[in-house]
Parts: sequence; C-alpha cells; structure tokens
Amino acid sequence: MVPVAEALSRLFALVRPLGTEMVPLTEAAGRVLAGPVAARRDQPPFAASAMDGYAVRRDEARPGARFDVIGESAAGHAFSGLVGPGQAVRIFTGAPVPEGATRVVIQEDTVRDGDAIGLTDALGEGLNIRPAGADFRTGATLGGPRRLTPSDVALLAAMNVPEVEVARQPEVALLATGDELVPPGEEPGPDQIIASNSYGLHALLRQLGARPRLLPIAGDSLDSLSCSFDLAADADLLVTIGGASVGDHDLVAAAAEGRGMERAFYKVAMRPGKPLMAGRLGDAMMIGLPGNPVSAMVCGHVFVAPVIAAMQGLPAGPAPRRTATLGAPLAANGPREHYLRARTTPQGVIAFDKQDSSLLSVLAEADCLIVQPPGDPAHAAGDTVEVIDL
Repeated sequence: MVPVAEALSRLFALVRPLGTEMVPLTEAAGRVLAGPVAARRDQPPFAASAMDGYAVRRDEARPGARFDVIGESAAGHAFSGLVGPGQAVRIFTGAPVPEGATRVVIQEDTVRDGDAIGLTDALGEGLNIRPAGADFRTGATLGGPRRLTPSDVALLAAMNVPEVEVARQPEVALLATGDELVPPGEEPGPDQIIASNSYGLHALLRQLGARPRLLPIAGDSLDSLSCSFDLAADADLLVTIGGASVGDHDLVAAAAEGRGMERAFYKVAMRPGKPLMAGRLGDAMMIGLPGNPVSAMVCGHVFVAPVIAAMQGLPAGPAPRRTATLGAPLAANGPREHYLRARTTPQGVIAFDKQDSSLLSVLAEADCLIVQPPGDPAHAAGDTVEVIDL
C-alpha cells in the first residue's frame, strides 16, 4: 500500500495537458482561465459621480454658497460645456464629471431655487467623485490559471473582453462494473442492487468542470470489460468503479493490463478506499475506484477531484483542507489515514457514529470529512482537526 500523498503524486505524474479553447463570456463561469487577460480600457473610463447632486468647483463649495445651474450630466449623456466660477451642473450617479468641476455636492446638502442652488450648513466634506481608472487601468490583468467565478466574469466584461481562452474540459468515461448492478429505474433481480456510485461521481465531475458520460454497466467477464474499454477509447480519463480488489470476480486490473495498462500503483493506505489503482490505458488516464459506495465517493473527493483540477491547468495539490474544532471526542486511529463522515454543528465538527463504507445515507447527511492521520491518538472535544468540505 502507498500513502495518500504518494498516490496523489503518482496520479499527477500521469496527467497530460488537454489544450485550450475560446469561449464567450456567457459560457466562461466555472471554466479554468488558461492565462492572464489584459483590460482593454480604464474603469471607469472617465471621472464619474459617485452620488446624485451637483458638480461644482471644489474651492467654491462652502456653506451658504450659491451657484447658477447651467446644465445636466446623466449616465450616457455627458454635459459638454465647462463649469466656471459660480456655476453648477446637475449630475447623477455614474455620469461623467464635467470639465472644470472637481467636487460633487450631494443633493441632500443643497436647496434648489429655480435655476440656482444654495449649499446648506450641513455640507459634507466628501468629493463624491470616482477618478478615471480607479478600478483598473488599461493593461491591468486578471491572472490565470484560475477557475472563473461570476465575479470574475463581471470583471472581464468591464475590461471589454468578450471571450476568453480556457482549458478544455476533461472528457471522463465512468464505468461501473459488476453482474450485481442495474441502473436506477430498473427492477433488480433477487441478487442485484442499484448502481449508485457512477451517478454520484457523474454529479461530482460536472461540479468540477469535467464532461462525464456513463458507459453501460460492465459484467464480471474479461470480454464485457474489454468492450467497455473500447467505448472509453476517446476519453481523457476512464474511471472504473468496482472490480479493483483481489476477489475471483474482480477483473478490472487484469482486463486493463491485458490491454497494455501501465499501472502506477495499487492499494492506498486509507479508509475507506484501500483498493484503488491508477495508470494509463492507451491515450487515457485510468483510475480504478473501489465498489463500496462511500469508498468510491470519498476517493472521488480525495483523488479524482485534484486530478480533474490538474488536467485543467490548475496547480497540482490535494483537496483543500481547513482546520476545525471537534464538537465531540474522536477515537484513536489505526495505521491507515481515515476519512470520517462528519457534520458541522455550533459546538464544532462531529463524526457520525456509523462509518460503514456502504452507508450512503450517512454520506448524504455529512458536510465534511474529518481527516485523521495514521496512528493519530484519541482527541477530546475542543481539539482541532483537519477537514475536507463536501
């Protein structure tokens, strides 16, 4: 068995770049920006009013001062003249500040009298002007690679960038194996169960920005597995589920090696999820996950998610962890790294009493995994632990 960190390192060594493509901004959220993008204009492109009010000369703005109102500046409709001594321009939020004006007096600090205004004794001190380029200047960059958020997309639009270069989405083939499996919606036989793992992993992969597809369930025979491998020939990553252990009916490794798979490792010192393997199968990377439902999903978060990120050009590294306070005692751990389903409470994170790797109901209630290192001693409530958010 290899440690989790070594397994991850060997997985990253199998990753190959996928290339890039151009997409419009409307399709960019959630995609990985391939590299830095430069702004094509200043933002704001002109000095703009931050408030509704009147644009005047700063040195003339004092309580009791009076001004002749000579025009109006609104968003999209600038005042084209010059603001001279004793003059003011009615101005609205976002509108260009007229030439000659250096301050915007908010309308609450003025009294309008026909075509003139007077400033009240409650006059504030703020200039209420957003300088040109206060947000960013032409040539300023949004760095990459990065997974684009809605806020990033808004920034790119303001930078006058209509499309961006992003990493191609990994094509992932999901292959559930086992004579005992039938798809959801079908009537299982007396010795069969519903295939759930592939559906949970499909959802996870979509969240990660991949393009997953479900292959037909493969039976427990080399011929069936070989046919399924043919269907995955154009994938960037083949993820098999089940059949990776050492039982008489666990044939995935034999079938893959019969087709020339270069195995990188087999078995990881973790629970749940020990029977994990990986390698390359032709042009595709391959990860063989255990068949127990929770084991497969935990390995999806711990191994598949970082691989998908690396395939899209993001830095190679483990799933993000944070420290949390325990809300209840935690028993000592054995020799394998343990990923315990847990929930966050006002008292801290609490591991569920039931940790059997077949219990998807517990996983569905969990919002994080407590990561307990090998040989970790028992912990009391109030101690800190590392967790992976789900």
